[in-house]
Amino acid sequence: MIRSAVSVRGNKGVTGTVTANAGDVRLRAVIGNAAFGNGSAVDVDGFFLSLEKPGSFIVDYDVPNQDVRFQFMNTLNVLEKQVNWTYTHSRSENRTVLDGTLVLDPANKLSASYKLGSRDCKLKYSYVHRGVTALEPCYDFAKNSWDLAVSHRIDSDVIRVSYETASKNLGVEWSWKSLLNKEGGIKISACCNLAEGLHLPKLSAESSWNFEL
Repeated sequence: MIRSAVSVRGNKGVTGTVTANAGDVRLRAVIGNAAFGNGSAVDVDGFFLSLEKPGSFIVDYDVPNQDVRFQFMNTLNVLEKQVNWTYTHSRSENRTVLDGTLVLDPANKLSASYKLGSRDCKLKYSYVHRGVTALEPCYDFAKNSWDLAVSHRIDSDVIRVSYETASKNLGVEWSWKSLLNKEGGIKISACCNLAEGLHLPKLSAESSWNFEL
């Protein structure tokens, strides 16, 4: 089966994705932020190829920059609790990140993310109330600050509010699918900096459509 998706991000251009299933693995090609220039010319920010085995590994190849990114995933059971972990390495940035999630129960999760060789470490707790409202406090050790996000699901729509104490950024995001088919959606975002006073928020919109062949 071949699936394709098109995403429009305001004035940033169009991103197209084509995914083909080949047994247990998926092959994916992504053209990032394609925009029409003068005449019929098309400017493309990036072209990526990916090989993925869900729940096991992802290998991304940045064609213009000839860069490779590896990601390996696994799930373990520790003291009858589920632990999900991910190892990610980017060759060009020489950066390695470890992510882990401890599933305490269906409503409670504890996650950690650590960049090896740095103080970049984040610890996040997630609580889901009655399956529709999520509360996610997060502590950033590098910035010595707390962040908070609250999201609420209404049918197939999700409204999310977030606040970053270090930057004092307040964000609101609305993922809207209720008036569209299940293969597409619209995301509207607004962000304002409370340290700069009350000004009109910065707005952005993103829409996406998926197709099957």
